[in-house]
Amino acid sequence: MADAEVIPLGTRGRPGRGTGNAKPSSAARTLAPGPRATTRAGAVPPGQRSKPEEHVSEQPPETPEPANAVEPESSVEPVETTSAVEVNEPGDPGHSATPTTGIPVGDWLSAFRHAARDVFGDAWEPRLAEFLAFLRRRVSGDYVVDEYGFDAEVTERFFLSAVRPLAEKWFRVEVRGIENIPTEGGALVVSNHSGTVPMDGMVTMLSVHDRTGRNLRPLGADLVFRLPIVGELARKGGATLACAEDAQRMLSGGELVGVWPEGFKGIGKPYADRYKLQRFGRGGFVSAAVRTGVPIVPCSVVGAEEIYPLVGNVPALARLLGVPYIPITPFFPLLGPLGMVPLPSKWLIEFGEPIRTDSYDEGAADDPMLVFNVTDQVRETIQQTLYSLLMQRRSVFS
Repeated sequence: MADAEVIPLGTRGRPGRGTGNAKPSSAARTLAPGPRATTRAGAVPPGQRSKPEEHVSEQPPETPEPANAVEPESSVEPVETTSAVEVNEPGDPGHSATPTTGIPVGDWLSAFRHAARDVFGDAWEPRLAEFLAFLRRRVSGDYVVDEYGFDAEVTERFFLSAVRPLAEKWFRVEVRGIENIPTEGGALVVSNHSGTVPMDGMVTMLSVHDRTGRNLRPLGADLVFRLPIVGELARKGGATLACAEDAQRMLSGGELVGVWPEGFKGIGKPYADRYKLQRFGRGGFVSAAVRTGVPIVPCSVVGAEEIYPLVGNVPALARLLGVPYIPITPFFPLLGPLGMVPLPSKWLIEFGEPIRTDSYDEGAADDPMLVFNVTDQVRETIQQTLYSLLMQRRSVFS
């Protein structure tokens, strides 16, 4: 075997490293590589001498590969590179609508169905369709609002739906005498007012709607309609100003109208005076009923007095804010927002027998004595019914 010449690397004749032109010693020649089956690219094959370079760079010199050199073999098999997701055309046999990365479409659909069932119940498909149709009507403006601002669809879908679980599960409302509500035509429902917050009005509206299918149109105080947001919501919920003109127009139009003659004096009375009716005003509701000849239906509500027991008031702050009273209960403002949760009292609502007004003369509505007598009759009927219901109720919470 011929001796191989070793090419010194990167000496450039610096002192102590040699000049790079001297031949290696016999000991250095033993380091020359032996014959191999394959030769790497750039290596000197056995039996062939390489010519020394005149100038040696820091990188190993590249030697042109001879014609008879053996082709280098790689010990690593070539790897075919493919994309992470194979995209097939819809017509291809391997095409699938489900992507190979991320959340599968089937999982999205299953989650959507479970969410819809939780929100709308087992019959979620028709309810979801109704809700989407409702949104479409709202966007397109295809809905009806009467001359008073009443939006029946919003009232039924949102206002009454929000009160329904509270009335059925929390207050456990029991309704009696619903057959005394006329199925058609105008009528005036007169009820006591209590509870610090006028929640009894909403519960009474819900009870009438769910059991008769009719909308009870409440007459509200002027303060309600002066509030920025509350006034607009009250209009959409069917309320109108408690004045003789609006009441007569509604009753003449065949509406079922509700009135709470005690007003703020009723809902703002102390807990010690619970279920003691306050003054019924000047009897304006009776005049409206007599003029239109519609029946008056007394309504007695037991249970609302206990949801927020009023034990105090802040008159100075109430005058500053322009409201009738600032309530203080055993839990509010002591417990903050938690004190605004109503107590779960047991509610009883009874509608009494209608008091007819169509038998009076034409000018009877202008007779103050007759109006006073009918007002007193309605008030006394409600008061006696309250006492009777309190005796029938086992306790405040059952």
